[in-house]
Amino acid sequence: MRRPVREWLLTPAAVWCGFAVVHVYFLCWMASFFLHGWAFSDTEQYREWAMAGYNAPVTDAVSPWVYPVLAQVPIMLPRIAGHDLYLLAWTLMITVLDAVAMWFLLHRAHRPARGELPELVGGTPDDDAAGSRSGLSPRGPVAGGAPDDVEAGPAPGAASNGPGAAHGSSAVQSRRRSAVVAGWWWVVFTVFLGYLSFARVEGVAAPIVLIGLLYAVRRPVVGSALLSVATWIKVWPAAAVLAMVIALRQRARIVLTGIVVSAAVVGGVLVLGGIEHIAAFALNQGSRGMQLEATFSTPWVWAAVLGLWDSRIADNTAINSTEVYGPGVDVMASLMQPLLLLAVAGAAALLIRALRRGADRGRLVYAGTLLLTTVLIVFNKVGSPQFMVWLAPVVVVGLLHDRVRWLAPALLVLGTAAATFVIYPLFYTPLIHANPVMAAVLTVRNVLLVSLLVWTGRRIWELGSRTAVN
Repeated sequence: MRRPVREWLLTPAAVWCGFAVVHVYFLCWMASFFLHGWAFSDTEQYREWAMAGYNAPVTDAVSPWVYPVLAQVPIMLPRIAGHDLYLLAWTLMITVLDAVAMWFLLHRAHRPARGELPELVGGTPDDDAAGSRSGLSPRGPVAGGAPDDVEAGPAPGAASNGPGAAHGSSAVQSRRRSAVVAGWWWVVFTVFLGYLSFARVEGVAAPIVLIGLLYAVRRPVVGSALLSVATWIKVWPAAAVLAMVIALRQRARIVLTGIVVSAAVVGGVLVLGGIEHIAAFALNQGSRGMQLEATFSTPWVWAAVLGLWDSRIADNTAINSTEVYGPGVDVMASLMQPLLLLAVAGAAALLIRALRRGADRGRLVYAGTLLLTTVLIVFNKVGSPQFMVWLAPVVVVGLLHDRVRWLAPALLVLGTAAATFVIYPLFYTPLIHANPVMAAVLTVRNVLLVSLLVWTGRRIWELGSRTAVN
């Protein structure tokens, strides 16, 4: 009986069952709030914004707008359910977006585009060859990881095999299994960080980013459009756009698509009013110090725990943030922005080196997205728990395309998610009060993030090495 159960678990139907169980659980969790007319975590702030409107003046009841302008669409949409049921509508919206992204992952991402995989029809057994093991054909990535010029038409010999033959190839069967593995990984990740993804705008952006990454290499214009939309909801998807611009040949079309999307967003704001708020998400971050969970805050966290140098952990009530205070903190906070820019430049240089040395363009997009996203987290003076949600879409797509090599980052990110879950929502209050056990958990989380950064940097270096097996 074990084999039938194992085989069933490796089917899309099993993943959908897991997806349903997890999302019903979070719906029930949120019901303990919205049945009383309450909101949960940041959705309380979102409800205030939604009820006041985007152009409402800042008052004691309405905080300054801190997100890119397109975030007002998902924040305003649940208002149709009214004040008391805002959280219900928000939760259902996140669930629908997750379901759409999961559908693309399980039922579309493994399918080859026209002209892909002709040489693998009736080919190697599942996972026996290097190409099958990574989910790639000898000429490049398949279905969602195809060579970035696949739009030019079928490869020679493709027509004789036909699309039906390609869909039955062992490489596609391997990719179908990889999609299931990636789907299960996402379900498990949601178990740990659903409390954040269901209560933050990250929960809206993440499924859009996932679909955008599924199309990033195969259809760069579509991928760029989706990722540009996500960037106008939360800034971090710009990491994926930058990786595409560096790695893919259609960089002019990718950039043009981003410009068109941005022009449409700005034009819409001009028509609807509120253009003076277009850059508020960036300007309102200036008063931040070193947030408690930020990677570079770790020394001051331990100084507060040990009672050294008059260090402490306290709230910055002006922006509703918990920060560290002590000797050198202000200097560190002022250095974080240039450090972040330098780190992004260094990551971009590493990608360019790999590209010039013949690295596979598809693999470079995925690894580059993970590297740049991790840089945005590690070198950020904010370090909020929801930032861990940023990592999920690229790990899901990485597992889809190469589940063997992406096992290490997948485990690192799951470890990061588990540690973050212990921090928030379980024991955030003890952490604020400098509890040494929670300081240790936070340190482990930050070490895992740095380890992920190191792994990804090494992976890109290997992709750019002449002796590397891509």
